[in-house]
Amino acid sequence: MDNKKILYISQEISPYMPETAMAKLARNLPQSIQELGDEVRIFMPRYGLINERRNQLHEVIRLSGLNLIIDDTDHPLIIKVASITQARIQVYFVDNDDFFKRKSKFSGKEGMFKDNDERSIFFVRGSLEAIKQLRWIPDVVHCTGAFSALTAIYLKKMYHDDPCFSKAKVVYSIYDEPRPVELPETLFKKLAFDKITEDMVKVMDGKTDANALHHLACEYADGIIQGSETLNDELAEIKNSYVGKKPVLDYQDGDPAEAYRKFYDEVLEK
Repeated sequence: MDNKKILYISQEISPYMPETAMAKLARNLPQSIQELGDEVRIFMPRYGLINERRNQLHEVIRLSGLNLIIDDTDHPLIIKVASITQARIQVYFVDNDDFFKRKSKFSGKEGMFKDNDERSIFFVRGSLEAIKQLRWIPDVVHCTGAFSALTAIYLKKMYHDDPCFSKAKVVYSIYDEPRPVELPETLFKKLAFDKITEDMVKVMDGKTDANALHHLACEYADGIIQGSETLNDELAEIKNSYVGKKPVLDYQDGDPAEAYRKFYDEVLEK
């Protein structure tokens, strides 16, 4: 399938975050995919670690101003954008002062933030709502990182009837992250407010750590990619459990754009 529209939702992208393997691929892959002829849009959280002046972020007024209701509480959605000029691509940032003003990603002096569940839901839903405002209909939604893992179940359960996403396929890249996010157990209550029931998340086995989030994303994704060169035993078992059930792409060394593009086609054909 030619001229696809690919939406990338990633928890980190360089140069805005340190150059982890995930952040580097999330930066380089969309550029390569765009150069091969596809359209891309990219979303990540606007962590407080990101220097807005240095990176020339500015608010996109026409995409901001919505209120997202999470567990019966309104949270204003702010969308900002910055350009990577040498790549001729833009990165959209999901922002909210209550969730993303703090100067770290997932944890502080007292451990993981107790509202990481709301922050993750806000990031995922904020990205999807902004795409709706853009009136841009993606063929593939490619999610990267445990902080984006809820995207797949939201697309399948909350946005499945939305004309913008009803035909979109979800691809999830599974990474063995060195310092992964953990969500609090209140996650299940927050998901229930959005009509996502316990039965729908039973693969998590009542856990809310990164491995459980990876498992949930793999369960609802239409295709799975191994992003890390190696996976720990539990993640490898999760990935391998879907081999033969849905398209699975092993780790790709070097520039993976051609392989990823063929994989998108395979997922769309399914």
